[in-house]
Amino acid sequence: MFGNYLIGLREGLEASLVVCILIAYLVKTGRKDKLPPVWAGITAAVVLSMAFGAVLQYGSTQLTFEAQEALGGSLSIIAVGLVTWMVFWMRRTARHLKAELHGKLDAALAMGTVALVVTSFLAVGREGLETALFIWSAVQATNDGYNPIIGAALGLLTSVVLGWLFYRGALKINLAKFFTWTGAMLVVVAAGVLAYGVHDLQEAGWLGGLHDVAFDISSTIPKDSWYGTLLKGVFNFQPDPTVLQLAVWAAYLIPTLAIFLGVFGGKPAKPVTPKTADSAKSAA
Repeated sequence: MFGNYLIGLREGLEASLVVCILIAYLVKTGRKDKLPPVWAGITAAVVLSMAFGAVLQYGSTQLTFEAQEALGGSLSIIAVGLVTWMVFWMRRTARHLKAELHGKLDAALAMGTVALVVTSFLAVGREGLETALFIWSAVQATNDGYNPIIGAALGLLTSVVLGWLFYRGALKINLAKFFTWTGAMLVVVAAGVLAYGVHDLQEAGWLGGLHDVAFDISSTIPKDSWYGTLLKGVFNFQPDPTVLQLAVWAAYLIPTLAIFLGVFGGKPAKPVTPKTADSAKSAA
């Protein structure tokens, strides 16, 4: 559940910050009459993301076992690629996000209502689709009933509350550090999802080595024990991984985490909030 909570919190907070910046900019510049088109685009993005998740869940149940495993494995790998790109991109551009969104919003205001709807839809929709795909992949990987979905929903709810507090000026947080450390934890979660995706492709017959087990500590950490379930839910831990799973997990996790922390971890981080010092309702 924790891993999915982290996904929901991290992805949801990014979307919440985008919404705060868009809304606060219109309020600050005295263009509240343009808020309805922006909210329409945001709502459409949320609905599309939820529909995408539902299609993934329902559509996959209609397939044969081999097709389900092939789909799950392929989408898991795609999700890991998207999330990896996202954590690097967000950590690098977080300080400039406000200026970038303001520029797009100014251009949309000049073009008209439809452009406003499309701009807000695209700004939030990208985050929403990434979130839906990665949460679905993580839910399939943990195979823990409704707990992963509950964890993701709690994470999203927390992100909405934090976004509202940012907007109201009731909360300040060093977002640079937040995105660094949650990004690092998300890389660890992604490594487990990637290993799960490889195992799915092995079960689908797309990859070999399904019966080449690297080690088996199921007697020490049973899958149905509380600590086995905890490790599975947080890290997608498997007590009997195949050699290929273990190799892919290590090949992804070690260099990705080293590069992420080496490139960004040592940079001085300045507090970032969605408010300016001179206005109680403006984006940072």
